[in-house]
Amino acid sequence: MEKGSEFVVGSENMHLEEPWFTGMDTEETEMGQPNSEIQGFRLEKGEASNMVFSTEAPLVIKESSTSGSCSCSLKKIKSTVAAKGSEFCQKDKSGHDKKLSRQYRIELGQLFQGAVSSHDWELAESLILSADPQTLNDALCVTLDAIWFLSTQQELYGITDLIKKIIANGAYDFTRAALRTSFLASCVSACQSRTMSLADTVTVMAQRLHERLQECHGDEVLKAEAGAKVQKFTEWALKCIGSHSRCQGGNDRVNHCSAIEIQLQLTAFKTFLDLAGNQLTGKDFTEAFDAACFPLTLFSSSFDAGWASGISATVIQGLLDMLVEGGADNVNQCFLEASRFGSTELVRILLQIAQRNSLDVDVDLALGFASHYCKIGTMECLVEEGNAMAFLGPLMRAAERGCMQVVQWFVKRGCRDMELCLALTAATSSSQVGVAAYLLPHVPKHVLTALSIEILKAAGERSGGSLDGVAFLLHSDFLGDAAATYAVADSIAKSDDEAVAPELRAFVQEHWSEAAFLDGLKQGQEHYMKLMRILKRGESPICLRDLPAPLRVGIAYMPLYRECVEVGGRLLSQRLRGQLVEAVRMLGGGSLEEVSQGRELLATLEHHLPPFLVRAPSVG
Repeated sequence: MEKGSEFVVGSENMHLEEPWFTGMDTEETEMGQPNSEIQGFRLEKGEASNMVFSTEAPLVIKESSTSGSCSCSLKKIKSTVAAKGSEFCQKDKSGHDKKLSRQYRIELGQLFQGAVSSHDWELAESLILSADPQTLNDALCVTLDAIWFLSTQQELYGITDLIKKIIANGAYDFTRAALRTSFLASCVSACQSRTMSLADTVTVMAQRLHERLQECHGDEVLKAEAGAKVQKFTEWALKCIGSHSRCQGGNDRVNHCSAIEIQLQLTAFKTFLDLAGNQLTGKDFTEAFDAACFPLTLFSSSFDAGWASGISATVIQGLLDMLVEGGADNVNQCFLEASRFGSTELVRILLQIAQRNSLDVDVDLALGFASHYCKIGTMECLVEEGNAMAFLGPLMRAAERGCMQVVQWFVKRGCRDMELCLALTAATSSSQVGVAAYLLPHVPKHVLTALSIEILKAAGERSGGSLDGVAFLLHSDFLGDAAATYAVADSIAKSDDEAVAPELRAFVQEHWSEAAFLDGLKQGQEHYMKLMRILKRGESPICLRDLPAPLRVGIAYMPLYRECVEVGGRLLSQRLRGQLVEAVRMLGGGSLEEVSQGRELLATLEHHLPPFLVRAPSVG
């Protein structure tokens, strides 16, 4: 249990300042793409770009630009290049450390995006010859993003050759390209599983992100900043997907890929990894893995059941496998996060990846997280596919919190007798009476009898001041034998064991001990004597002696009757039982030595009361 609590503390702020996210900002570069110059959510001037990132920058470049419209003709793009060619060439003469002005970089970036979107590889290659290092890095990102929309072998050859030439001309920011494209690939796979439009997807994503941040603890300002940046970046990804989808003839919906197309896309990504070589470190692969997993937690609630086994998930599975092969070591961390947020399909994918790569994932701890947040579907997956077997900890914590749905799920799945007994103790100690009432019939009587004293002691020790749970067990006759239940309570009352909480001892001494019964008898006798004095010596204008006998009984014992009815349960406390025994004796109830059930006594008292004062028939 300690292991689980430590992870919860350590993970609550997870993804608020994620390594992969702090390396990418949602503000636009000249190519209309999120840049990676921001570290730790601080807006700075990028050293490599000589530009200031504006918080007013649009998320994507306008539809009228060459990168945003697939209808623009190649002829128009080429004529624009020709018109600008002499200017680009002038910039080219400045040498290896050339830097283009911001305006030229914007124009060059837009032209490059248009060329890539139109699959004019020749034009795109000619443009990179005029690019400075920062623009080459942007071009690498744009080109790598396009691989998730490849559909033919010819496109694969064109885009991989372009990637090679961009790198050969000086692109060096492989980390940003890897993180960004991993995030985008995940969004593409997620959107392929959905039937709604991309506009509706943005709304669903924003709502899920808000819910996720609400589940986290931490600085509210940091959470707000993180939420805004993640949402902007995800919106960018969805707009990018929408743009490519329209280019491919889609109607604002993501086209489903065939197995051949998926293989082309993964081949292109593998080519990029091979070209990057040791420029990508294990840390880079780890952060890229995190970047790929994160969007799936936002979309998870809208996935169809079995999505992880369908063709839509093939790309993300292949991507994650390659990242693990490259050195990503956070599979278990992402697995636990996915379990915590109920991302069942991602949990299923990560289970498969762990199995294929012989990696260990903590399915039992994941079950604890899923049950804590009541993610029933994820719990099913972890047990049926992950073979999670540690029910005790999650079951006890659910009982303590009063989470009936989770408790019922564990019980129906099948728990050992001792697990059920400990869960009952947990519910009793935290006064979760509803859960205790549900669990009590499922615990075998022989287990309750053997551990009865320990159950009450443990419940009293961890009660936190409320003994309602203990009172419930006693009133419910949890041992199924009134004499045995009263005897257990009396044993605790007389015990000098230091393990018995003082509050518990005082409670049973006052209400459930043999001494409490005797005190109840004494109180009953004193009450009867006071009543007789009133009848014989009372000076009230209303002579009680003249009232009908049932009304006299009602006046004398109605408070006691009401108190007994209100407590409910099968047994009355010894104190009430003693008072009730004396009341019935005074009413001519005969020998009561064999009567142990308080409800039988209450039925006798009801017989003497006026019918209109009896609330409901007592249960014998």
